[in-house]
Amino acid sequence: MLYPNYYKPFLSLLFLAWFVSGCSTIPRENADPFEKVNRSIFAFNKTIDKIILKPISKGYEIVTPKPVNESITNFFNNIQDITVIANDLLQFKFKQAASDSGRVLLNSTFGLLGFIDLASKFDIPKHNEDFGQTLGYWGIDSGPYVVLPFLGPSSGRDAIGTGIDVFLDPRFYYTGKPMGMTSTHASWSAELVNKVDMRAGLFGAEKALEKAAMDEYAYLRNAYLARRNYLVYDGDPPQAEEDEFEDDLFDEEEE
Repeated sequence: MLYPNYYKPFLSLLFLAWFVSGCSTIPRENADPFEKVNRSIFAFNKTIDKIILKPISKGYEIVTPKPVNESITNFFNNIQDITVIANDLLQFKFKQAASDSGRVLLNSTFGLLGFIDLASKFDIPKHNEDFGQTLGYWGIDSGPYVVLPFLGPSSGRDAIGTGIDVFLDPRFYYTGKPMGMTSTHASWSAELVNKVDMRAGLFGAEKALEKAAMDEYAYLRNAYLARRNYLVYDGDPPQAEEDEFEDDLFDEEEE
């Protein structure tokens, strides 16, 4: 093999995905068996956000003109679309893959590397696909709900999917060295800008969440699981499961 060490992490993640499929059939009412640990990590993430990420994001929002802010968001969305295309193909969604490929081609050329989202102006829709959804498409259950340090809400399946998506991101294969930086430094710097840009876009949702949720952890957990179920089934989840998720959300609001 030419690159045996290169593929070892990828093969390890695939093995973990297979392992999750064998042990992740957990009744919906027991979807959060690690709640105590999850709440601790959730509190840790909130603290980090409060003292580091949120202040940086507020400063970013203040000093960055709206057109520039939108352009940065468009740029990272264009990179994400490449990962979306890979997962389109893994789910045999060839028509959607063609549409998403058209988005990337148009935005990467006439849209100046994606800084301008011309595809949306031409009514080429943006889709949301990742490897967690791909695993769900092939019948792997979500597994237990988990909160990841720094990354937030996830599940056994989605945590594995997040790791595999790294290998589908074109930044992983970038080998240039701008301004003396290694490819690793360039990738991490780009990801930091991406996270700050994403966080700045959540201030409105954050205020709504604080008003709506008496138990923010439980509200986010139920919303996350419902949303992921919705995405795995392309907006048409099994009715019984959909009703159960909705009941949980209403129960949390009534408490």
